Amino acid sequence: MRTFVNESAENYLETILILSKKLPVVRSVDVANELNFKKSSVSIAMKNLREKNQITVTDAGYIYLTDEGKEIAEMILERHEFFTEVLVKLGVDEEIASEDACRIEHVISKESFKAIKEYADSKILNK
Repeated sequence: MRTFVNESAENYLETILILSKKLPVVRSVDVANELNFKKSSVSIAMKNLREKNQITVTDAGYIYLTDEGKEIAEMILERHEFFTEVLVKLGVDEEIASEDACRIEHVISKESFKAIKEYADSKILNK
C-alpha cells in the first residue's frame, strides 16, 4: 500500500514526470511555469515532496523522482491519459475531457480504475 498522497502532491509528481520527458533537466521554475504557479508555492511543495522521499533535488536545483515518486506519477499519468481518451471517444470535448480526467484520476480507487479500464479497453476503446 502506498503512502497517502494528496491531490496537489500527485499533480506535482505528474508534472515533474511529464516535464522530465520533454526537458533535459527539471527545475522548480519549470514546474512553476508549467502549472502557472508562483515559484514560492512550488518551492514549498518541492520541500514537502523531498521530505516524503518522493523527489530528490541536486545542489544545482535539478529535480528527480524517487522510485516511490515515479510510481505515483506514472499511476496518475496513466489514469489521466486513460480517462481523457475514454471521454473523448464518448464525444466529450478534448479540453473538458482532460479537465475532468484530472479530477477523476485522484479520487478513484485502484480496484475501480482496473475494472473500468478492463471494460473500456474491450467495449469502448476496442483494444
